[in-house]
Amino acid sequence: MKKLIVPEIYLKNGLCDGENPVELAKTFSEAGADAIILYDLSSEDEEHETNLHVMKQIYREVEVPMYGGGNIKRVEDVKKILYTGCSKVILNFSKESNREMLEEVSKRFGKEKIAASVDCKEQLLANNSALEEYASMVVAVRDLPENSYYKYSLPILAATVKEDHEIYDILEKNAVMGVTGAFVSQKTTNFMKLKNRGHQMGIETNVLRSEISWEELKLNSDGMVPVVVQDYRTNEVLMVAYMTEDSFDKTLETGLMTYYSRSRKCLWTKGLTSGHIQYVKSLTADCDYDTILAKVSQVGVACHTGKPTCFFNHMMKKDYKESNPLKVFENVYDTILDRKEHPKEGSYTNYLFDKGIDKILKKVGEEATELVIAAKNPDPEEIKYEMADFLYHAMVLMAEKGITWDEIIEELDNRH
Repeated sequence: MKKLIVPEIYLKNGLCDGENPVELAKTFSEAGADAIILYDLSSEDEEHETNLHVMKQIYREVEVPMYGGGNIKRVEDVKKILYTGCSKVILNFSKESNREMLEEVSKRFGKEKIAASVDCKEQLLANNSALEEYASMVVAVRDLPENSYYKYSLPILAATVKEDHEIYDILEKNAVMGVTGAFVSQKTTNFMKLKNRGHQMGIETNVLRSEISWEELKLNSDGMVPVVVQDYRTNEVLMVAYMTEDSFDKTLETGLMTYYSRSRKCLWTKGLTSGHIQYVKSLTADCDYDTILAKVSQVGVACHTGKPTCFFNHMMKKDYKESNPLKVFENVYDTILDRKEHPKEGSYTNYLFDKGIDKILKKVGEEATELVIAAKNPDPEEIKYEMADFLYHAMVLMAEKGITWDEIIEELDNRH
């Protein structure tokens, strides 16, 4: 079992100690956290809805599992937290109402989606059989006595405020799946450093390792390998740089793209001074093993000129038909947005926006009906035509409600 490092974020009035929790969660995710716990500290319904909305925003920005808890009073609250994108809901076992709903929510939503937080060994043991039957994880919100880690069969996420060298004593326990708590929830926590140190101690952690060793790559005359850097979301080529063995190793160790600067003749972690860092997502060697393709998450811009990419000097372009489906959707959507922001006389799109949401919804309904009718006919051409009409009107609705294709694609991808 790979041991996890899981920071916590406490939400109060949509903030976390006055900070933007979305940016904080994104920082945790990119910097190597294995999951994130979100606790809703609201007391009123309005604040509760605000915090749930923030959870949804966080889900769109992070790429690690989210576990959610706090202010759970009824079964409906469990459903709402799951709908934000959380893969597990944490029931507070200090509350009798949460203990009482364990079986019901487990059977309704699935045992794998239910966890429980306990604050002492006695609470853990008193609910032992119910937790084993209806929960998939326990969050120990206080350090439990050492022997309790061995007696309990459910994976335990142990909260700790201890220094990093003491974390490894906890991670070595058989039943412990990972650590959370104050120490690992600081904005400055170096998750990759913690995990690499644990790995060196023989603790199985989620560290970055290459299936192809540096020795297998073919180096140029300077002992380097060129690296083509690509945005992992858009596939846009951002820049080209060079790696040495040291910069290759540093990239895997830190998760930050590190190159060799030929002009300064030293290692260069991209964005270390400017803040425009690149988190590595994947490294792939080409067919000759002499070039690396790096897919990265780019913070800020890639080019020292302030441009998003280093490739912006237009030379020539031949007209061609875009064949990437998502790119086509994005182009049409961008045109719809442009019409909304810069109305054009005689535009059907502007007519829909001017008439408002009721008219847009009416057209979406009409086009959906026409698509159903077309599907009953043998001619597939009619289906393609009606499907295109339906998708266009759906995109007008998306623009009206501020929903992007990135959000739709992310939701679809989550349903695999």
